[in-house]
Amino acid sequence: MHRPHTALDAESVKAAYRRWARVYDNVFGGVSAFGRRRAVAAVNALPGARVLEVGVGTGLALPFYSGAKSITGIDLSDAMLNRARERVVREQLSNIDDLLEMDAEQTSFPEGSFDIAVAMFVASVVPHPRRLLTELKRVVRPGGHILFVNHFLARGGMRLAVERGMARASRSLGWHPDFAMESLLPPDDLARAEIVPVPPAGLFTLVTLRHEGTKEDQAALVA
Repeated sequence: MHRPHTALDAESVKAAYRRWARVYDNVFGGVSAFGRRRAVAAVNALPGARVLEVGVGTGLALPFYSGAKSITGIDLSDAMLNRARERVVREQLSNIDDLLEMDAEQTSFPEGSFDIAVAMFVASVVPHPRRLLTELKRVVRPGGHILFVNHFLARGGMRLAVERGMARASRSLGWHPDFAMESLLPPDDLARAEIVPVPPAGLFTLVTLRHEGTKEDQAALVA
């Protein structure tokens, strides 16, 4: 199993995104636009109104949500959040409930607070991806959905060699170029997830996982 070679801590991520905040939209906005829009389109098509966007960043995805969805965004970077707040005001987005500085691996939301959680380009940033998944399962109601759009490690070829070479710069980049899907999803989740490559050139992948909940949760839904 491939795992990121260098662990990122929260302070490394904050420092990296303080550097990126002013230029993030211009540098990353274009290449990530397809993935963001595909993820938002998937969210808009799912049942449920309460949406948590993890790693909302500068709010690039916010204008594309359906008005029927109520969005709460969280991010570890206050510099990014300030840009997102400016976007909400500038574009008069009325369906954004809140934008909060919060650790995605340990949020303060009650269990089952959301119908949908979507994490865009976050899984390869957090220090402990499995903790992120566990936390999203906690805050999404049973029967809801968890979505990830992310770059995942190539299975072979020149791209694999490049990504492994870039891994040495993980702390400066603020993300893991060598991030494997197996680092995020345990085998059972990996087997049942809907996995769809997205442009450009399949560089990113959209993963949709229906949250089945615990056995007790499932029994309550049937009762």
